[in-house]
Amino acid sequence: MSATRETERYTVADKAKWSVWSIFQTWEVILLTLLVFVFIVNSNTSPYFLNTYNLADATFNFSEKAIIALPMALVIIMRDIDISVASIIALCSMLMGLGAEAGIGVPGLIMIGLAGGVAAGMFNGFLVTGLGLPAIVVTIGTFTLFRGIAYVVLGDGAVTTYPAGLRFFGQGYVFGIIPFEFILFLLLAMVFGVLLHFTVIGRRIYAIGNNPIAARFTGIAVNRYRFVAFCLVGMMAGLAAVLLTSRIGSTRPNIALGWELEIITMVVLGGVNILGGSGTIPGVVIAVLLVGMVTFGFGLLNIPGIIMTVFIGSLLIITISIPILVQRLRDRARLRAQQAEVGTD
Repeated sequence: MSATRETERYTVADKAKWSVWSIFQTWEVILLTLLVFVFIVNSNTSPYFLNTYNLADATFNFSEKAIIALPMALVIIMRDIDISVASIIALCSMLMGLGAEAGIGVPGLIMIGLAGGVAAGMFNGFLVTGLGLPAIVVTIGTFTLFRGIAYVVLGDGAVTTYPAGLRFFGQGYVFGIIPFEFILFLLLAMVFGVLLHFTVIGRRIYAIGNNPIAARFTGIAVNRYRFVAFCLVGMMAGLAAVLLTSRIGSTRPNIALGWELEIITMVVLGGVNILGGSGTIPGVVIAVLLVGMVTFGFGLLNIPGIIMTVFIGSLLIITISIPILVQRLRDRARLRAQQAEVGTD
């Protein structure tokens, strides 16, 4: 009997058994359930919530943040983080403003925004991977540095001399109802989803997040992947700067102030483990919609912005704590089971 138990103890299944109940236990389905609940509550508390045009316009409030959340998910899966994303938006918008004042056209302004974001991401990536500094320390520093540059250059002023052709990117609609920003986010979500879940690159990203030392010994260029991820975050922050600057039609040094908290909340709420190694793009997409619809509902009810900030902060703490607490409970249960098996032997 003990010999049979000893044999079964080391039997590892190639794949977990599939069941309908296992689907309902996934984090993505839980988020979808919460999203449906939010729709029901908001539709009952405000008669304007289910208006098609209102729902479409509500996406303007989170599309730029959602675009940055996609590469941020890759960074966090690889055990890093970038807190400077909102400051990169300010820096890129400032560069676009200087370009607009110099008479540069729409294509040039878009390239300036993207190039500025990539340069900022490369700077972060070099400090983290090249000098071996902790990502959170580096990006807290550049969080202050990038926005500080915008304040030094712009002061209390604002740039509003943008060409009319730039408006479409932040204010335009596709098919006359769906904002261009939201369509762009969905397209980028599909690209990042395929990259993470259906390519070798995605498998290596998960490997780095689970054990970077083991990943390095298997031949994965760990620091190269981390560097590219920071560049991607910078580029998407530059793209968000283009969209946001186009949407509001001006550049100020306080643009996108405080966005980093909401972006990280969206990523972590989407099921990306803050400690790295796990997470999905579909989860992040659903979390983006969930946070967006909650804040839209708050806006319809005229709830003050400070209450929304408290809600976002509380949500971030809860979503970070739950996976850690669940993992501790699982570890304790596994330890007790092992002790029980040893006792019966």
